[in-house]
Amino acid sequence: QCNLQGLWRNQLGSNMTLSALDAEGAFTGSYHTAVAATNKRILPSPLRGAQQQPGTKGQATFGFTVQWQFADSVTAFVGQCFVDHRGKETLETTWLLREEVPTRRDSWKATR
Repeated sequence: QCNLQGLWRNQLGSNMTLSALDAEGAFTGSYHTAVAATNKRILPSPLRGAQQQPGTKGQATFGFTVQWQFADSVTAFVGQCFVDHRGKETLETTWLLREEVPTRRDSWKATR
């Protein structure tokens, strides 16, 4: 069974630290991205999420949001934790980033 608590790194050099799950499956943590389209200093940013209790296969699904501290945007991640036959845990995720735009007319270009 996968344990989300701890330090995670991705192939691009970003990392996140996740707390232990509470009784309802919620967790908090911080995300420090290595990839950003900004001239501002990149800061670790808070995240909040929840893990679905694992089913019979033990490969839990989860989701979390990151409130970026250096940009006017929020990213939502969803994914699943996989454990291989050697016990190595891997997170597979996808994300949507929504940035602030000045008008509703610009909304079409605000989500990546």
